[in-house]
Formats: sequence, C-alpha cells, structure tokens
Amino acid sequence: MPLSLIPSRLFRNYREVTPEFLRKEGVTLLLSDLDFTLAPKSVRRSDPDLRAWIEEMKAADIQVMIVSNNRSGTRVTEFCADLGIPYQGHAGKPSTQGLKAAMARAGADRTHTAMLGDKLLTDMLAANRAGVLALMVEPLGGAVTLWQRVLHALQAPFKAVCRRRTEKRG
Repeated sequence: MPLSLIPSRLFRNYREVTPEFLRKEGVTLLLSDLDFTLAPKSVRRSDPDLRAWIEEMKAADIQVMIVSNNRSGTRVTEFCADLGIPYQGHAGKPSTQGLKAAMARAGADRTHTAMLGDKLLTDMLAANRAGVLALMVEPLGGAVTLWQRVLHALQAPFKAVCRRRTEKRG
C-alpha cells in the first residue's frame, strides 16, 4: 500500500463526519484515534456531543472503534466504556497491524473501513498503508506544546494537497 501522508478528506472536527457521508463512501466501520481527535488528551470522559455523535453512527449501522497508540489502557478503557464502543489498544500506528486487528474483530474489510485521526505521521499514514479511507480532523484542544505546533506546521502542505484534490472532485 502507498506511503502517502495525504488524507482523503479534511474536516474541522469529528462532528462534520456524518453517517450520510460515511454511507455515501460505503463505510460501515469507522476506526478512530482518541487523543485530539475525539477529545483533548486531558479529558477522561466523553461529553454529550460525542455521545450523541456515537449514537448517530450506531443508529446508521456504522460501527465505531477506537484504535489507540496509548501506552496505558486505563484512560482508553474508561473512555470507551463510557461510550459503549470497543477499542484496539497498542495499535502501533503508523503500522497497519492495529487497524487490521480492529477490522478483523469487527468483521470488516478495508473497502468498508475509514480511519479518523488528527496526525499525518500516525493516523493518515496507517490508514493509507492499510488501504482504508483516511479522514483527518483538526486537533481538539489545539496544538499546545512547541512540538505539537511544529508538527501541525509541517502538516500544512499535505493538507493543502488534500484540499486541492477535494475541490477538483467537486
């Protein structure tokens, strides 16, 4: 699979990723990063907006599963239990191993799977390498540290390519 860092689509936040959009793309399994994608890293429980979004996905028969690189499973376990969704821990993104394990658990193939995340070097690279739809959001809570600001600046050219491709598709 390609080593591309370019996402398939960009969104401001997870709420813009609708069941209608996913259905149109043929997606029945949405894999998602947790930190900065669905919640700031410091947040231990889901908020009402996230719970409502997850319920919309479930109502549309779109399974959501967290795929996380977190070293400690405690926060992810609590967060996912609160949402009533499964997770695949120790994913090792940008390796495809965690995404493939999640797809196998869900009984889905790559043509019906999307990966939602906020980082090119982990989430989007893993998605593209696994051959699943790569959906990128801006980080919730923003870039806080100097390193995060540098990473986000480095992502800008790749996001620009995605925007141009999206505009061409109409």
